[in-house]
Amino acid sequence: MIKVSVFYPNEEGKKFDICYYCNKHMPMVQQKLGAACKRVGVEQGLGGAEPGSRATYIAMCLLYFDSVEAFQTAFGPHAQPIMGDIPNYTGIQPTIQISEVKI
Repeated sequence: MIKVSVFYPNEEGKKFDICYYCNKHMPMVQQKLGAACKRVGVEQGLGGAEPGSRATYIAMCLLYFDSVEAFQTAFGPHAQPIMGDIPNYTGIQPTIQISEVKI
């Protein structure tokens, strides 16, 4: 299984509309990716390791697929509308990582 992690850095002065993200963006993503996407998770950063410190990421999205090929096949045709929706909830450029889940 692979995990596609989408990280939104907690940049000074930048906003992130978590309500829009959870209620509009993610349902659209799930609909477009279809059955290839096995599981979805969204996390909102609350803080860092030190008490009172800022979270490294303001939000994260975790998408699970059977393989890299399954992700690429599902995402490719819908990349433009999915990525094009970003300005509706943030001005932060996300970082994307594809990982193999070991445990």
